[in-house]
Amino acid sequence: MLIVTHVVGRRGHGAVLEELGREGLLGEDNEYIHVSGLEGDAPWKWMKDTEGGISIAAPIEMTMRHGMPPLEKVLAFGLQPSLSVDVECTMTADFFTQMRTVYTLQRALVNERALRGEKDLPPMLTCRDVLRFATVEGARVAHLSKRVGTLTPGKEADLILLRTDALNVAPLNNALGAVVTLLEQSNVDTVIVAGQVRKWRGALVGVDLAGLRQRVTAFRDFLFETSGVPRRLF
Repeated sequence: MLIVTHVVGRRGHGAVLEELGREGLLGEDNEYIHVSGLEGDAPWKWMKDTEGGISIAAPIEMTMRHGMPPLEKVLAFGLQPSLSVDVECTMTADFFTQMRTVYTLQRALVNERALRGEKDLPPMLTCRDVLRFATVEGARVAHLSKRVGTLTPGKEADLILLRTDALNVAPLNNALGAVVTLLEQSNVDTVIVAGQVRKWRGALVGVDLAGLRQRVTAFRDFLFETSGVPRRLF
């Protein structure tokens, strides 16, 4: 069983993490979301030594005051993070946004240090690194590597086919670079989950979108009416 814990150092979670480590309660079945604002190296050593998984939700961490996404710290300890959407009602849940945020943020942090004249800088993330975080590492951290994460005989047939003939990516020069820096949701042509077609030629299969929108809107209206919070649409 996977144990998922949201860890934000500024809320005192770092000390709790250390205590759990000393009690022998941390292991590879732990997955840590955010891990931002942790003081010192001790929490990081516990996570690394017990082989726990780490998942970064960069857009949410920056939006909801969790602290700076700890990309440099994760990589400095030789850890490989996965990516998380965390709160999809606050920020978009598409993985193009997750990848692009991590890619540009980490490079911005390194570039800023370079502009200040610092030396011995950490390497900047590549598009291949970030795509791995979103696929292979996501499956590993979720303990699903035997089923998904790579196109391997015997695994479930999970495929996403992306259109590269659209104007926003033409002319295609580098596939990995295009996925991380250029493509977005409109480029998703076909989605196959466990061998079942869920999206075909840009349209969802077997989904009543009109009915779904009606139910979502009704739920929203119900929450506003019962909570007493004034509804504001901008």
